[in-house]
Amino acid sequence: MRKILFVDTAHPFLKENLENAGFECFYDENLDRQKAITIFKDFDGLIIRSRFKMDKEMIDAASQLKFIGRVGAGMENIDVPYAETKGIKCLHAPEGNRNAVAEQALGMLLCLMNNLMRADKEVRSGIWKREENRGFELYGKSVGIIGFGNTGNQFAARLAGFNVKVLAHDIYKSNFSENYIHESTMDEIFEHADVVSLHLPLTDLTYFLANDEWFSKFKKSIYFINTSRGKILKTNALVNAINSGKVKGAALDVLEYESLSFENIGEMPDDFQYLANSDKVVLSPHIAGWTHESNIKMAQVLYEKIMKVF
Repeated sequence: MRKILFVDTAHPFLKENLENAGFECFYDENLDRQKAITIFKDFDGLIIRSRFKMDKEMIDAASQLKFIGRVGAGMENIDVPYAETKGIKCLHAPEGNRNAVAEQALGMLLCLMNNLMRADKEVRSGIWKREENRGFELYGKSVGIIGFGNTGNQFAARLAGFNVKVLAHDIYKSNFSENYIHESTMDEIFEHADVVSLHLPLTDLTYFLANDEWFSKFKKSIYFINTSRGKILKTNALVNAINSGKVKGAALDVLEYESLSFENIGEMPDDFQYLANSDKVVLSPHIAGWTHESNIKMAQVLYEKIMKVF
């Protein structure tokens, strides 16, 4: 019987259906890196989220491993090229949470443009300011989407009813313009965008992509959204862009300071404190892809991909 180790938790659907398919599944809530290295050799598959970084040492320890399945979208915590040289399939489930991420990105954007966070706080305190909280409409704006994969594509779909012009940029895709979606260069986004939303994996190319030089290239003051990975944005650069007026408002579901597991924030430096105290910023704790629906959908997607491997 093939054995699968759940390094992290997942929706019960995944374990139940794998067992029904003939796999033997195990989970150890106290598993640490050292123990994992000693037991990985006994398993044919691993189910992970973000507890460990699957580097060369971890992969070498898993001598009979056939697949690594990540219950999520990003793969930056897995050395995929090295795993593939060992004949290990690396699977993930971006199709499972793309709708959730797209909906939250839109919700955070509307909160920003209509000053809803600030207005809500004021009204609860008995403060009634109408002119000061006059918002801006999304209608007719140009929205730059950087990364047009699963979540970028779905964010564009959610914008369909707002009569916006989507300027979509993706270095790995081409010939996808249609209706209100325009395949664009970064120069076109720098020139025309009113809103910019990141939908990128964390790679050597995207690490701190959004830095001071990057923000300086925008011709307009923009609303900025990041629901992808925290370290794509240099936080200090965003603070500078807000202070200079280059960024009107920012919506961040992810932060530079998150731990590897995404379960907490390690340090909380002055730049974070600035964002936390600003009414031009909307923050959430890496939950854009974390809905009740996406929880089971990611499990379903991953189960289907595992069954194709076997």
